[in-house]
Amino acid sequence: MRTTLGLASAAVLAVATLATTGATAAPAPVTAPAALAAPTGVTAVGEQLDVAVAESAVAALLARPAAARVEQEGVEQESVEQESVEQKSVEQESVEQELVPTSTLRDADGSTHVRMRRTYGGLPVLGGDLVVHQGPGGAWEGVSQTLRRPLTLGVQPGIGRQQAVTRALAPAAATADLLNLRAAEAAPRLVVDTLAGPARLAFAVQTLGRQEDGTPSRLTSYVDARTGAVLRREEGIHTAEGEGESLYSGTVPLSVQQSSSTFTLTDVDHGNGRTTDMQNKQDNVLCQLLRSCGVGVAFTSPDNRFGNGSTSSRESAAVDAHFGAATTFDYFKDVHGRNGIFGDGRGVPSRVHYGNGYVNAFWDGTKMTYGDGDGSSFGPLVSLDVAGHEMSHGITENTANLTYSGESGGLNEATSDIFGTMVEFYAATDADPGDYYIGEEFDLASGEGFRRMDDPQLDGSSFSCYEAGLGEQDVHYTSGVANHFFYLLAEGSGTKTIGGKVHTSPTCDGSTVAGIGRDDAAAIWWRALDVYMTSGTTYAQARTATVQAATDLFGAGSTQATTVAAAWSAVAVG
Repeated sequence: MRTTLGLASAAVLAVATLATTGATAAPAPVTAPAALAAPTGVTAVGEQLDVAVAESAVAALLARPAAARVEQEGVEQESVEQESVEQKSVEQESVEQELVPTSTLRDADGSTHVRMRRTYGGLPVLGGDLVVHQGPGGAWEGVSQTLRRPLTLGVQPGIGRQQAVTRALAPAAATADLLNLRAAEAAPRLVVDTLAGPARLAFAVQTLGRQEDGTPSRLTSYVDARTGAVLRREEGIHTAEGEGESLYSGTVPLSVQQSSSTFTLTDVDHGNGRTTDMQNKQDNVLCQLLRSCGVGVAFTSPDNRFGNGSTSSRESAAVDAHFGAATTFDYFKDVHGRNGIFGDGRGVPSRVHYGNGYVNAFWDGTKMTYGDGDGSSFGPLVSLDVAGHEMSHGITENTANLTYSGESGGLNEATSDIFGTMVEFYAATDADPGDYYIGEEFDLASGEGFRRMDDPQLDGSSFSCYEAGLGEQDVHYTSGVANHFFYLLAEGSGTKTIGGKVHTSPTCDGSTVAGIGRDDAAAIWWRALDVYMTSGTTYAQARTATVQAATDLFGAGSTQATTVAAAWSAVAVG
């Protein structure tokens, strides 16, 4: 969905188009539309944007450019329209910004929240997104954002695109475990990156390959367009470490499609999501490049029953994946009012039996894919919590869009662990009761799974407590801090048995935390994700977002709000 505000007849429709001043050495600005005055109309594309709410938020921002990080507090700046060519200098070049509403949310009391994306001189600003909050009647209530100060940089690169590609492909620790790494055919694009420290002009260079365990790699390297230094890298393939007869959930109901006398695993009740057999094939680099990877072969049956509850039938793993996708869809719709990953009721494909001995599962932006495990230590990775985990990556991508690196990457992974776990509790199957172990069903060796939320460090790699430099570590391990927070918020500290498994959760500061219950905890995390978090949210900002979310839902000074603060302190986020 693209929704923009501005002059409906303009070639480029803008929302709040604001001028900012940046120091640059004789820049040659990227082509951008001429500056617009306050918006005169709204053009909506899609059904999720409340035009009146979006227009009100834009008008509020136009009146408060400092709140949008377009100018410093108390410093007046002239717009491009008011500034003559003679008034411009090499040192003070006016660069236009646009803020475009992408979604709106209206609370029951009339409060509104409008999510916006930002461009600077026509370039996307990574970490420049924000959410405008207004109370009933349009009263200003502030902005949620990661950007700390106005942007002051030029938009003329100092190196060429091919140099950027060369730097991105240079051997480095981040690419050591990638096989057949090569540049994508799409030319590197210029962006403004604010997620790797001070705002810098950068080339986003996409490379394709395969991770050591067989997972496809779609890596984006951000290369400083002035110096050629690699600022950061972000993996585009998000993994989870990992009536039908399923492997892990027992006998489960399925939504299938009938055509004549044949039934297929097409979920007509959940946006026609399909579950298919990859026949142990893997995606190659070419299909990643063309975004045309195989969809797999349909599972068909002469009746409406699939699987036999064991790996002797290839359908059994497909039953788990199909049931998991449907259950996750229902969880988000019934509990949080979200109509599928994209918010529009569309289902998504699930592919099972990917690769040979592939011990992982991944979300690639459009579909879920599951490996069969190695058959000795791990079975097929199609358990409910992993299905919920993978679909939740899609939910995150289409709400706060937490960047998959740094501290925001840990929060992204934790969000999938949190909601994957909540999907397991929501399903409440006898064969797979809810718990805070991630992937224990297919852990044939120990039954412990990949991760634990009660005390994440027990897996030997994850962090249970926040510490300096955390954002430089693997996002699957830094997620432990938020996982631990959520467990303490929901269940409290100490030892207890949940889902037949012992959970023991210490605190990092020696405090005792009394949980508020998993339903309230999940509602708080969802509101924080949907309303307050943005692409670059850090752990400290996640604390602020969840405290505010708890206050919205349960009131200032409520047990829920004070427990949120206590649980963050208990994992050393203060």
